[in-house]
Amino acid sequence: MLSNLQVFKLIVEKDDPVTLSHFLMKKGFSRRAVNNCKNRGGMMLVNHHRRTSNYHLKEGDVVHFVMGQEKVNPYLKVSRIPIQVVEETDDYIVINKPAGLLSIPSGFHSEDAVINRVLGYFEEKGEDPAYIKPHIVTRLDQDTSGLVLLGKTAIAHDRFNKLGKELFIKKYHAIVHGNFGEGEMTGLIDKPLARVGDTVKRQVDPRGQKALTEYRVVDQVPGASLVELRLLTGRTHQIRVHMQSIGHVLYGDDLYGAEDAFHRQALNCFYLAFPNPFTGEERELRIPDPSDMQDLWKELKANSI
Repeated sequence: MLSNLQVFKLIVEKDDPVTLSHFLMKKGFSRRAVNNCKNRGGMMLVNHHRRTSNYHLKEGDVVHFVMGQEKVNPYLKVSRIPIQVVEETDDYIVINKPAGLLSIPSGFHSEDAVINRVLGYFEEKGEDPAYIKPHIVTRLDQDTSGLVLLGKTAIAHDRFNKLGKELFIKKYHAIVHGNFGEGEMTGLIDKPLARVGDTVKRQVDPRGQKALTEYRVVDQVPGASLVELRLLTGRTHQIRVHMQSIGHVLYGDDLYGAEDAFHRQALNCFYLAFPNPFTGEERELRIPDPSDMQDLWKELKANSI
């Protein structure tokens, strides 16, 4: 990154589209990014000459795409509450989201969400908000903790969104009620999910969207289990509803019937793997479970002795 401007170099190959705009979109730049480049201070260069989006390319041409400015949202508030950065590059940032924090600000929580805190983190680093702005790629429920991936520009967000969802691997730890039998220590839950009326709640419904969750029991004590789960689809409340549907509601999940004193659903995204769309490198990140879940499991184990 040079002076807050991102510059991308691309070589035109034999089978690439002819016009510059179609070439750029094939390479992962959205129409919005191309329009921002044209209208908001960016540049499209072919062989070091400035060109318009309908310019005709030929094999071997060298294209430099200089990112334009992003629209600044005047209503987006900055939060100075610190964030825990797990990994950061010029193009993306991965943070460890605490439980209780929304990913995106809402009308009721407009001042403190992941976006607000990351915006504050960028501002503290002296980044220009016209070029560097957080865009959520993977999100978590408010009371679920763990790894969240954000693009640092609209272009990064577009690149990640063009990757197949199957290339993002998310694994969770959950503490659930009940124990699993000898033949139930691993499994695949294949049950479609649908919204319950106009509420945020979900339920298993044959008319709903396909939902697949893999699980593996890590440890058990009488009446409780520590489970590792992998989402193969990304439906709202998927893990919570799937676990409830097989008789193992999460600790703290009173929305789905838990009757215990834990203060939130005991669910943490501890593992995230994805390809870096700019380098092709496979990234694999892990974090420990937060102290509240570790303490809960220690307490359950101690009470079982």
